[in-house]
Amino acid sequence: MNRNYLFLLILLLLLTGCSIWPAFVRPKTELPEKWSATPAQVLQIGERWWTLYNDSALDTLVAEAFEHNRDLALAVARVDEARALWRVADSQRSPLVDATAQRDRTRSSEVAPIPIPASALERNAYRAQLNVSYELDLWGRLRGASNAARAELLATEAARETVRLALSADVARAYFTLRALDEQIAVTQRALGLREDNLKLQRVRNTAGLTNDFQLRQLEAELAAAQAQLPALERSRTAEELAFAVLLGRSPRAIVESAVKRESKPNEALLPVTPEGLPSDLLLRRPDIVQAEQRLIAANARIAVARASLFPRIALTGYLGTESRALGDLFSGPSLIWQLAAGLTQPIFQSGRLFNEADAVKAREQQTLAQYQKAVQEAFREVQQALSAQTRAREILEAETTRTTALRDTVRLARIRYDNGLVSQLEVIDAERNLLVADLNRADALRARRVAVADLVRALGGGWSGK
Repeated sequence: MNRNYLFLLILLLLLTGCSIWPAFVRPKTELPEKWSATPAQVLQIGERWWTLYNDSALDTLVAEAFEHNRDLALAVARVDEARALWRVADSQRSPLVDATAQRDRTRSSEVAPIPIPASALERNAYRAQLNVSYELDLWGRLRGASNAARAELLATEAARETVRLALSADVARAYFTLRALDEQIAVTQRALGLREDNLKLQRVRNTAGLTNDFQLRQLEAELAAAQAQLPALERSRTAEELAFAVLLGRSPRAIVESAVKRESKPNEALLPVTPEGLPSDLLLRRPDIVQAEQRLIAANARIAVARASLFPRIALTGYLGTESRALGDLFSGPSLIWQLAAGLTQPIFQSGRLFNEADAVKAREQQTLAQYQKAVQEAFREVQQALSAQTRAREILEAETTRTTALRDTVRLARIRYDNGLVSQLEVIDAERNLLVADLNRADALRARRVAVADLVRALGGGWSGK
């Protein structure tokens, strides 16, 4: 008989941890064979993708943001929490052992139904024991809970990488926006300087009777218009710099007192980075898609947990210890006590609660599946949009550069023709105004070109290899 019990126990132990539910299978997704954009060249970009800008100031600012940004610190703390919760869930699969020590002193009634000698009315009891409990995970309930917690951990880690990637892209975006504002302010100041010098000259000529008051007032009005542009640009730069300081995680004092350092003349040369020839399923390693997939894995594991609750639970318990009336006899041979027990719990009538809980978990899995599929759709939309934006930004920058060069020559020729009396002052003013607008637009186009690269890397989920 004892052998039969032993055989049954071994069989139960072998079944422990087995699940009757199928493993998770990634949902099938219809992916495009290749990207529709056709680039000129491909770069191999590693994890430190922002170094392709060849800007040491930007490298320093990204490192500062990684160290001090509060959103990233929050994401890291959430990973630590998820890791601890996974360890808690996984610990339920192992035997639980605890120790207890107890000392009792009792007194019985002298007039009890069963007479007790007076010498035995008061008694002492000492007890020390180790308690062991272990649940046989026959249906994978505990393993499912552990797998769900582990998937949540991986999802949280992916969320941290999403924050890290977004942070690096936001730093690059803010940096080049700040650089564009610097350039626009410098262009406006140069234009103001030239117009102020020209106005001084025209005032001298007006005093000498070589020009009329109408031309002089035109120059004064044009100078005032350019002067009105400068405060607005400076206001935008101050707001951008303060927001940038917060993004970098600086202290309130540093936000007010410290400026954001940038290169005086950053390198404008930048190779295109459109990933021609890279497989489209490369996008599935994007952190937010990994996060959505791990959430789906966790939801799938919780279905097994909910369904396993419909089946019996078998728990093995026991203790080993000593008990005696006197403390001195607590660890003697005759004081030994022990117990082995097995308990089975089978739900019979729960008014449909367990079935409804399983249905609710299944519905949550369907919600998570829809979120995963939407995340994949959004990812491909963002990449295709970023590819198009990068191409259009490059074309716009080339056009604005050509326009600026042409207008610079136009201003030079207009001044020569004006000095020779061939054109009026109004044509010179129009040429200078157009050149100022073109310079401002080119600075913004260069910003958009650089930001488009950051947006593409972000959409692709980070760097890649061209191999």
